[in-house]
Amino acid sequence: MLEPWLRGTLTEVDAVRRQVLHALELASEDAERFCAKLSDEQMTAQPYGIASVCFHLRHIVRSLDRLLTYAEGRQLTTSQLEALSTELDCATKTCAAMREFRAGMERAAVRVRAFDPASYGERRGVGRQRLPTTVAGLLIHCAEHAQRHIGQAVTTAQIVKAIGEVPMRSE
Repeated sequence: MLEPWLRGTLTEVDAVRRQVLHALELASEDAERFCAKLSDEQMTAQPYGIASVCFHLRHIVRSLDRLLTYAEGRQLTTSQLEALSTELDCATKTCAAMREFRAGMERAAVRVRAFDPASYGERRGVGRQRLPTTVAGLLIHCAEHAQRHIGQAVTTAQIVKAIGEVPMRSE
């Protein structure tokens, strides 16, 4: 199966947004392939103290929401800040984490499509310190950040599946 960027799709959008959308599409496909069928226990497991699959899925969509808010020239809302403070709390059920992930990825794709390529060079500030970047910088970071965390989620998913199949070695 070809990765989204090799399928010749999304030709109606410019190259920057196309690649961001392809990265988000690949993250969604990887989540469905490797994470969607995890049990609640596997979704929230933290083998060897690493972050859970649930955390990574939630973090991907919540960070996309924050990054796109900055790219749109706005500051974070109270609800976004509250969501940030609860990312590590993964007491949610698998279906809820996947539902949040799926919905968040759909919203992010719509928002990415809404950007005008003429805005890519516009300056933006990130965080309370308003660290300097541009619209393009934020969009590209959306792609790389989502890919980084889906890779971690997939790796963790593989570990928790393996632990369930093979008894853990005692030290």
